[in-house]
Amino acid sequence: MTSSSGDILLSAKDLSVRFGGVLAVNKVSFDVRRGEVFTLIGPNGAGKTTVFNLISRIYTPTMGEIMWHGDTSGPLALALTQQAPHAIAALGIARTFQNIELFEHATVLHNLLIGRHTHRQTGFWSEVFFTPATRRAEIAAREKAEQVIDLLDLQHHRDSMVAGLPYGVRKVVELARALCTEPKLLLLDEPSSGLNVEETADMAFWIQDIQHELGVSVLMVEHDMSLVSKVSDRVLAMNMGEVLATGTPREVQADARVVEAYLGTVDDVSSLRRVAA
Repeated sequence: MTSSSGDILLSAKDLSVRFGGVLAVNKVSFDVRRGEVFTLIGPNGAGKTTVFNLISRIYTPTMGEIMWHGDTSGPLALALTQQAPHAIAALGIARTFQNIELFEHATVLHNLLIGRHTHRQTGFWSEVFFTPATRRAEIAAREKAEQVIDLLDLQHHRDSMVAGLPYGVRKVVELARALCTEPKLLLLDEPSSGLNVEETADMAFWIQDIQHELGVSVLMVEHDMSLVSKVSDRVLAMNMGEVLATGTPREVQADARVVEAYLGTVDDVSSLRRVAA
């Protein structure tokens, strides 16, 4: 099924980036539709996180474009490659990282409140004198943080210092902080990395809630194919910086080029299946 242009939230076309003599991403194109979970998969070094870094404006593409359709009130898309890195969150794009990036010597609540900085409208002096407008903004920020805490079952950890939390809880806190920005598109970089089976199942539950209850689109990089199959509407498989296949999780996992990239040649895979049988 094809999407109309109104269904598209983010569009990448012919993305390429070169680091010295290495072509890390080569003519990668895809669209992320409103309300879907779209996942990038591929072996280590395939270029998946590099694509995330291009969208986040950590890197600038050597060629190609990324268009943002997040402003439904305007007729024109916005070229992300022309935006400053610090402006990306304000547009409605939030991100988590494979290596957790939190303020460890602050509480969970304070980390979430930091995620509200993109919605701050009060000035320096109004905050110094704690004016009624500042008070209202503070209450609104705390209400949003509490809503996210309730959504992700973080009540028990609200006032805990991040440094003392288990790794799996930190993963959820980073997800919570990203949600506090009220994103339209959430970039999840290896959300199951370092999690056990039970924590990964919980993460799948949170992603589905984020999609269905909050209406947030998700662009995810992930290696755990059970998680990918459970939450993804569409999948793009990459290898050596190039697109191998795009489709539903079942379609992509059955693609011969994807099987070869993950497990070796198609003949090798066939032999393994015969042995297993």
